[in-house]
Amino acid sequence: MEKKHIMVTGQKETFVVRVLLKKLQDAGISYEFVNLTVNDINARWEGTSLVVLFMDAGARSQEDALRFLFDKMIDSGISMIPIGDKEDVQFVQSRAPKEQIYRTFIRPVEHEEFLAAVKELFQKIEAGDFKKSILIVDDDPGYMGLVREWLKGTYKVAMANSGLQALKWLGKNKADLILLDYEMPVTSGPQVLEMLRSDEDTRNIPVMFLTGKGDKQSVMKVVALKPEGYFLKTIAKEDLMQKLAEFFAVPR
Repeated sequence: MEKKHIMVTGQKETFVVRVLLKKLQDAGISYEFVNLTVNDINARWEGTSLVVLFMDAGARSQEDALRFLFDKMIDSGISMIPIGDKEDVQFVQSRAPKEQIYRTFIRPVEHEEFLAAVKELFQKIEAGDFKKSILIVDDDPGYMGLVREWLKGTYKVAMANSGLQALKWLGKNKADLILLDYEMPVTSGPQVLEMLRSDEDTRNIPVMFLTGKGDKQSVMKVVALKPEGYFLKTIAKEDLMQKLAEFFAVPR
């Protein structure tokens, strides 16, 4: 099981901060205090599972560090718990990506409630609740299984071997992205895309085509349908993972 680690950051390690750090230590939770600067955050970011941000009036002036921190959270899919006076917490809420703020705490902090929130978040991370969901639609079970193996450690992955099966799955489940085979028999990829876009519940789900043809004419046909992107089936695992990470790093 992956060890969960908290980056606790603020302008300085005050008495209030040290008290909360002691509570984390007593609970057996891994943490590290990091000064609220671009260099320190960047140098100590690796392994971070959660950010606890201690805010005060002085921290508001650290605009570069805060912006850098928020960007790192988006890139890594990391959640935050801001702590501070009401005005300071509202300041963070007005600037940080809302989907990355898990809970907020107004000082004085109820320590047991804070610890319960941290443990709850880590349980959700372990269960994969914060992973993006990708549906792969392809009539080739071998290729579909290969891509699933590539993605399953980073994303929640489901598979469908036809457009109709995909629509049935989407009737009961949510997908953040669909990887759709362009050249399927019976119901082709373009036909499936048309069905998705004609349904109110699925029209806004991003779709990227998987295609085995890389010639100019074939690519132009794919691009003309205006998907969010496309991948050649010969793409290497590392390239696919990088492109998906870049796609999900952009707020939608």
